[in-house]
Amino acid sequence: MTSYNFCLVDVFAERRYAGNPLAVVTNAGSLSTEQMQQIAREINFSETTFILSPELRDGGYDVRIFTPARELPFAGHPTLGTAFVLQQEVIRQPVPQITLNLAVGQIPVTIAPPSTQPPILWMQQPAPTFGATVTADAIAPVLGLDPSAIDPRYPVQEVSTGVPFLMVPLQSLTALQQIRVHPDRLMTLVADLQAKEVFVFCPETRHPANHFSARMFAPLMGIAEDPATGSANGCLAAYLVQHQVMGTDTIQVQVEQGYEMGRPSLLLLTAARSEATIRVQVGGSVVMVARGEFV
Repeated sequence: MTSYNFCLVDVFAERRYAGNPLAVVTNAGSLSTEQMQQIAREINFSETTFILSPELRDGGYDVRIFTPARELPFAGHPTLGTAFVLQQEVIRQPVPQITLNLAVGQIPVTIAPPSTQPPILWMQQPAPTFGATVTADAIAPVLGLDPSAIDPRYPVQEVSTGVPFLMVPLQSLTALQQIRVHPDRLMTLVADLQAKEVFVFCPETRHPANHFSARMFAPLMGIAEDPATGSANGCLAAYLVQHQVMGTDTIQVQVEQGYEMGRPSLLLLTAARSEATIRVQVGGSVVMVARGEFV
């Protein structure tokens, strides 16, 4: 009977048991799609990834990403965490870059020198696209907030770097902490939108070194709240440039997320406008937590 090895890592974490947990199955080539979905549901993390082969294909490693409910074409913390596991468990030597072959395409991940502990990994995300906007009056009841909590200077807008999110700028940390999502209202709001997940952020932070506080809600994906969302923060980086939130076409910021869940996370964002698009990178630390096997 075949057993399947896996690692548990914490991504965007500066220590164990913080950040966003991820399970990575390292020898998943013989698993069917149905079996991968069952394993992801059993683990019940926001995402579980599956490395299909230890061999390179077109310069990258084939990887699939599943939530407990469905497969994703791309997600941020699974990309960084899987690259870390590939370096630690498959390659087993320092390398400057690892490329993942995901459904959305090839995603390169840069790894800081081995002297950096915990190591910092950076991923370049696909070019962003900007979609529909909704009003403060429409989004506020979904979040259990008064419309005055929404920052009127910037739009509530769909942004995607592979997975679309509805980006919601808030006025204060107090408002961000008070959010109570109503899934039925969310379902009604997003019925005609590409984005089914909501990412909220504000310029007030708990730590003075950080620039924004954030939360991400995806109840329609089976994720009530996510402690650290690389794909959504990539959308935030693009949004900050697109709407000149920092007053510049180049940004380098730190985002805190996950505090309401007891999983403090730190995400590093860079973005710059380049000709007709915006180049986005998201980085953070990864910490190994456990190794095991499915029997």
